[in-house]
Amino acid sequence: MPRPPLDGLVDDIYYLEGTSPYDRLTLPPAPAALLVLNLGAPFRIRAGADVETAEYADGCVVTMPTRAWEFGYPRRTRSVGVHFKPWGPAPFLPMPAAELRDRPVTVEQVWGRAAVAQLRDRLAAADGPHEMLTLLEEELRRRLRETAGLGLVRHTSGVIAAAGGAVAIGDLSATAGVSSTHLAQRFKELVGVTPKRLARTYRFTATVFGIDPGGPIDWGELAGGAGYFDQAHFGHEFRAFTGLTPTRYVEVRRRFLREHPGHVLDGWPLPAD
Repeated sequence: MPRPPLDGLVDDIYYLEGTSPYDRLTLPPAPAALLVLNLGAPFRIRAGADVETAEYADGCVVTMPTRAWEFGYPRRTRSVGVHFKPWGPAPFLPMPAAELRDRPVTVEQVWGRAAVAQLRDRLAAADGPHEMLTLLEEELRRRLRETAGLGLVRHTSGVIAAAGGAVAIGDLSATAGVSSTHLAQRFKELVGVTPKRLARTYRFTATVFGIDPGGPIDWGELAGGAGYFDQAHFGHEFRAFTGLTPTRYVEVRRRFLREHPGHVLDGWPLPAD
């Protein structure tokens, strides 16, 4: 966990090296954003079934997605990255987060080719993962800038997260003392989606993490406990977020558990092969 003030923007800064359990992984939408600085062979991203796969050599920036996306690893991967809170990338972006919604971009497009090349060279020459993580944290601190509306969005997002997405959106704007239009606009600028969409994502994520793929599942009870109107509504939401039915999702999760028990990536990514 990085030190303040980055701790209010970042969940963790990580180092990844090795062989992926699968060549392609599907990542359902989550209330999070991502920055990757790639130090190995290029990787591939497909940001939706109707989008062509694109290759990324220097790395990528992904603001909070609204649909499942596919990540293709090289045989050996090596990278340093940041798992941001949904609003976390905003102080480091030269454009509104909504412009990047479901459209991953290279780090060069965000920070510039020369700056990214220099940073990647410094990371590659670093003396081990700890120094690499320190270098990236220092880079984030150096680039951190004041961002209008960030306090409002951060506080409101915290309320949404604490409730697992089960909140009345109208109450949020009233409590914050702003109009619903103003709140939605700030969210689109800094998160990329509206408060309503963020709440849906938190609720879906909390529901999925409540599933034990190793045991029996009462789908009706799960849907009701998560506040979905009925099981049909829950199934529709599941397909909208993952492209899979709930039962198919569990089958794929069980495959991961069976083929790679205890793997660090188990819990969210799904095999796409």
